[in-house]
Amino acid sequence: MTGKTEKTPAEPQGLLFHDLVEHIPRRIVVFSGKGGVGKTTVAVNLAYALRNRGCNVGLLDADVTGPNVLQMAGVTESAKGSEHTILPHEQGGIRLVSLASMLPEGAPVIWRGPMRSKVIEQFLTDTEWGDIDTLIVDLPPGTGDEVLTIAQRLAPQVAVVVTTPQQVARLDAHRAVGFARKLDIPRIGLVENMSGLVCPHCGKTISLFGSGTTLEEAKTWGVDHFGIVPMDPDAPAESDAGTPHVLHRPESALTQAFLSVSERVLNAFDAS
Repeated sequence: MTGKTEKTPAEPQGLLFHDLVEHIPRRIVVFSGKGGVGKTTVAVNLAYALRNRGCNVGLLDADVTGPNVLQMAGVTESAKGSEHTILPHEQGGIRLVSLASMLPEGAPVIWRGPMRSKVIEQFLTDTEWGDIDTLIVDLPPGTGDEVLTIAQRLAPQVAVVVTTPQQVARLDAHRAVGFARKLDIPRIGLVENMSGLVCPHCGKTISLFGSGTTLEEAKTWGVDHFGIVPMDPDAPAESDAGTPHVLHRPESALTQAFLSVSERVLNAFDAS
C-alpha cells in the first residue's frame, strides 16, 4: 500500500458528464408516454427549426432498440470515429449520433436495460460534438432505463412531451409529464402532433383523431404548451425518403408550426 487513493473508473466519467453539461447550454429531451405519436418526427424537425433560428444543434438518437433518426434525416453512411471517439454525422447543418449507423442494416438490438444505458453513456461521453450550443435527445417511448440515464447524466432543462389528440395518447402524455417532474426537469411542455389535416382540395381542416384539448390540459397540469402541429399528406413519404420537412419545404404550414414550436422552446430557456 502506498497510501494513495486510487480513482474509481466512475470518477473520471463523472467529470466528463459535468464537462458535457457545462459545454452545451441548451439541453432538450423529446419523449412521449406511448409510441406512434410522431415523437421522432417532432425531434428531427425541431432540430432543423432550431437550426433555422441560428442554433448550433446536435441530435442524439437515444431510442436504442428502434433508432430511426438517421433514416428520417437522410443519413446513410456508417459511423466514423476511433475506439474511444464518436464523430457525429452532419446533415443539413445538424450533427447526429445514432446506434443505427453502428450496426448491420436490420440487425435487432436485444439488450437488457443496463446495456442500453451503458451505450447512451458512451454516446454522451465519447462523442465529439464540437461547438454545438443545443442538444436534442430523442428518447424511446415510456419511462425506461434510457430516460433515467439521460436525465441523470445530461441534466436537461426542457422536456418536450409529444402527444396526439386521441384520449389514450393524452392519458399517456399526462404520465410522461408526471415522470418528467419526478426527474426534476425544470421546464416541461406539450406538443400536440397530427392535429388535423388540411384537405388539399377544399382547404377544410379534417380532425382525423379528434379535436385537441392540449392547451387546456397544459394549463391544468401546470406545464407549457409548445404548440400544435398539423398533419401533411406528404410528411410520411418525406420521412421515409430522409428529407426532413422543415429543411425541404420551408414555406409549408407544417414547417411554420415547427418554427413556432422552436420559438416557444427557446423562450422556455429564457423563462427557466
